[in-house]
Amino acid sequence: MKRILILPIVLIFSFCDRQSGKLSKISSSVITYQKALIAHEITGSNIARVYKDGEVLVHSIINSNNENDMAINENTIFPIWSMTKPITIVAMMILYERNLYNFDDPVSDYIPSLGKIKCKNEDSVYNCENKLRIVHLLTHRSGFRYYSSGPGNITHADTVFNSLSEYIDSLAQYQSLEFEPGTDYMYGINQAILGGLIEVISGQSFYEFLNQNIFKPLNMNNTKFYLTEKERENFQILFKKSVDGKERIFSNNNDQLTYRMGSKMQFGGEGLVSTFNDYSNFCQMLLSGGLFNGQQIISQKSIELMIEPHTINIVEDGYYGGVDYGFSLFNLQEPILDGTNSSKGIYGWSGYHNTHFWIDPKKKLYGLFMTRAVPFSFEIQRQFRAAVYYNI
Repeated sequence: MKRILILPIVLIFSFCDRQSGKLSKISSSVITYQKALIAHEITGSNIARVYKDGEVLVHSIINSNNENDMAINENTIFPIWSMTKPITIVAMMILYERNLYNFDDPVSDYIPSLGKIKCKNEDSVYNCENKLRIVHLLTHRSGFRYYSSGPGNITHADTVFNSLSEYIDSLAQYQSLEFEPGTDYMYGINQAILGGLIEVISGQSFYEFLNQNIFKPLNMNNTKFYLTEKERENFQILFKKSVDGKERIFSNNNDQLTYRMGSKMQFGGEGLVSTFNDYSNFCQMLLSGGLFNGQQIISQKSIELMIEPHTINIVEDGYYGGVDYGFSLFNLQEPILDGTNSSKGIYGWSGYHNTHFWIDPKKKLYGLFMTRAVPFSFEIQRQFRAAVYYNI
């Protein structure tokens, strides 16, 4: 294929210094970073925003100008993958505020099949001794991992099962937990199960509940689990780079999930598509203590419960990077180890195809970045934050 051109097309909606008319320091830094991602073939076209104290400091679209890429615009739709998870958590907090469950409730009180789960040890599979509780799903401490094959594989389930309840019952029957619930941390399919739990507690389909309680109040009209044929024309193409870096292609054949209309396989961990402006509204709500356009989606107290660290000192790649984990959100507790000059207490998450966001309650700031590229790298989140915090 043709190589990405070093000189991308730049559409800048950023803010100049009022006296000089030049780009602000932070705008210049973020835009330079976005261009570098394209020039070094890390991503294709990408979009970024930095918002602080009620003002957009940077909003820039950098298009690659590669004939095989897609130019980003306000209608571009992205698969947000694991940035679905914080939305699912907010939905759970809405139900929690309505006193419809408690964090320590056994999940089997709502989904009976999950009362008969198996656990693994070094030698065998056995009946779990600990009950699986809702808080274990919220914090990725259930023992359910992500599965590369079989019934638990998300992409497999997307084409085999007809409902979340079928999928969850299959997990209970065929998938063993990696450890006793509540005793360790493992990133996994917990939010897919939470989607089914939300259906049981609310009496609505997962999407209906999200749409009524989150998407409509936040004007997130393009955030959903499916794509129409027309919407697929705006679905961002994937820039795929092999692990060894030798192969680089733009492809429409790597969606993995079907996003088919009418599907009940609505995965709370990775199933949503969204637009940049839609997800910006979600970030704005979190930054504003759960308030958006005069409507309280969740309380500030609920946000504090969401971000409170439940898993600390996780070692990744051989060292602790200063990040602890709450309800499927990271919480930066040791900024010096993060190395980006970010504030203590920022929280956020990322998605498999390199969508990233964070909320900074201290500086009243959020950052949002979207592209569609693999392999995933949390370094994009960190580098974007460094471009912001060293220049703000």
